[in-house]
Formats: sequence, C-alpha cells, structure tokens
Amino acid sequence: MPDRPLRADALRNRRRLLDTAVRAFSRDGAEVTLESIARDAGVGIGTLYRHFPSREALIEAAYRNELAKLCDAVPELLATLPAQAAVRAWMDRFVDYLAAKQGMADALRLAIASGANPFARSRDLLHAALGELLAAGVAAGTVRSDVAPADVLAGLSGVCLVAGEPGQRGQAGRLLDLLMDGLRPRPHPAGTSAK
Repeated sequence: MPDRPLRADALRNRRRLLDTAVRAFSRDGAEVTLESIARDAGVGIGTLYRHFPSREALIEAAYRNELAKLCDAVPELLATLPAQAAVRAWMDRFVDYLAAKQGMADALRLAIASGANPFARSRDLLHAALGELLAAGVAAGTVRSDVAPADVLAGLSGVCLVAGEPGQRGQAGRLLDLLMDGLRPRPHPAGTSAK
C-alpha cells in the first residue's frame, strides 16, 4: 500500500478489486487468474498490479478488507440501531465474513505459505469490535454484563460451523436468535441481588 493517500479514482479501483477478489477466490479458489479479477473489476491488469504486486498480496488484502468492513461497521450500527439490535445485526455480518473467509480458505493457505500472516490482528480486532457492541448493550440494560467477547465469538463460530452454508441461512438466523437470548440479562428472584 502506498504511503501517500490514494486519489478518489484509485481508491474506487482498489475497493472494486478487493470486492471482486473476495468473490472470485471464494467461488473459484486460489487458482483464479488475476486477469479475470481485473476484468471483472473493470480495470486493467496493470492497475491490479499497481495496488497488489502479487497474488499473495491481493489475497491478504482481500481478507483484511473483509475483516475491516466487519469491524468498522460497529459505530454505524450503534448510531442507527438500539444496542441489542446492533449486536444482532453484527452477528449476521459475522456469518457473512466467516463464509467469505471459508470460501477463500485455499487462497489464504497460499498467502500463508508465502510467509504472509493475514490473521495477525484478527482476534484483537474482532474482540474489540464485539466488546464495543456488548458494552453498549450492557449500558442499555439489554445485554448481560458477565459475557466475554471471546465466548460470544466462540458461539458465533459454532453457528457458522453447523449452519454456515448459504442454503442454511434460515437455520443460522434461528441459532443467532438463540445466542441473543442467552445474552439477555437474567431476572433475579425476589430477595436476591445481581452478582
């Protein structure tokens, strides 16, 4: 990535290339041609190489872009939805993110084999994003205060493991609703206090 900010047209080209690459690697695997990615993004191969000097660089950037889109959605979700609904909407986006990641598995293995580590900051970024959402839910009184982001991410990963295929989206939604039910504060019997 260049040190200076990209011009608006270059930024648009980069975004189109990344979105196209995610779809192509998910659909066709690591062996999809860079020429077809450039063509489908509506740019020349030279433009692709100016942004991404190698296949591995494109794969890593495409994955990191998906992660950034997921994590960067938190402020908008919290600004436009009640906290509990923002958590649930983010969960849907997480399912999409993990499906893209799984679809790109072969391509990601190629990037890792070349020495790249596209996952270097994934856990920290996901924990921070989900932690912000959960904290907003706690502050609103709609999410339990004793839930760790790591536990919710484990639950989300489990949902994706058993219902992560596109044809299982209905089941994934029902499982996410169950997970949300588990995040709701528990009523305390009369005469007891919250711990």
